[in-house]
Amino acid sequence: MKISALLPALAGLLLFGCGAPSADSPAATKTDAPAATGEAEFKVALLTPGPVSDAGWSAMAYDGLQAIKTDMNATVDNQEASGIKIKDAMRSYAQKGYNLVFGHGYEYNEPGVDVAKDFPNTVFISSSGGKTAANAGAFRFYLEQGFHLCGMMAATMTKTGTIGSVAVIDVPSINSTIKAYEAGARAVNPKIKIVPTVYFGKEGDVAAAKQATEGVLSQGADFVIHQANAAAQGVFDACAEKKAWAFGSNLDQNDNASKAVLASAIIVAKPAFLDLAKLVKEKKYTGAVTLKGMADGAIDFKIAQAYLGKVPADLQKKLKDAQADITSGKLVVPKDEF
Repeated sequence: MKISALLPALAGLLLFGCGAPSADSPAATKTDAPAATGEAEFKVALLTPGPVSDAGWSAMAYDGLQAIKTDMNATVDNQEASGIKIKDAMRSYAQKGYNLVFGHGYEYNEPGVDVAKDFPNTVFISSSGGKTAANAGAFRFYLEQGFHLCGMMAATMTKTGTIGSVAVIDVPSINSTIKAYEAGARAVNPKIKIVPTVYFGKEGDVAAAKQATEGVLSQGADFVIHQANAAAQGVFDACAEKKAWAFGSNLDQNDNASKAVLASAIIVAKPAFLDLAKLVKEKKYTGAVTLKGMADGAIDFKIAQAYLGKVPADLQKKLKDAQADITSGKLVVPKDEF
């Protein structure tokens, strides 16, 4: 046999012996998926209205997503999606085989229920909302409990007799928390003056949030609570400039650089996210609206450590007792149904 005839065969043997990876081989594929464990890959996606770096609403959900990744060895992904982009994002994840899609907010509930009928193998869950389907539903953080305590604190400590609130948009889930704040204030002082909530309208608009807060402060409020999501810094900055107090919400924002945050109503996302993800993975989830509150470890209230000396001891005890009553069910905080 001629040497020239052997060359192609030898070249093939050399390539095989070297084990050079093909474009489709595992060695050439870069992925964040967990290592194979012999079980089917569990994939979870998160949609948020703002950046997960907001130190508030979206960041809290991202913490829950990371808990699922770590504790359940899941593949996870996240993106911002609002308005007409919500359904497209949901469909995209479902088409990629994601088992669970979280939509973090009231605005994701109806789109999730609508898309769910086309993707029976994917579960769509929103954090807030009242609509359900066989593979779609909502879990609701009972944040009203933390807001109620903030209201009690504001009405006790205010020097002007006036308090207020700022929010990004006018939706039932946000309004319910603000109503609980006002109810907590009135429980302490029925004559408290409450400035109507100012909505600034655009996610992440810090300047608009600051302007809205200035409007509340100009009406005499010296305590302001917010549902401003990624624009919360505008609320804090306005309060700091006017020597007023702010409350943090969704995450513990007590250490904010403005030094204006006296206490925070906090969502602890990990328990709720993990419980629901486990139900989905075990194929035990059925469409429902699940309420998660202080008794579940999902809601907390904390006074800023740096300002404990500014809060009267009797008020601290009153708040602690009220928190215990809420946790035990003795005190039921009002909330809207939607």
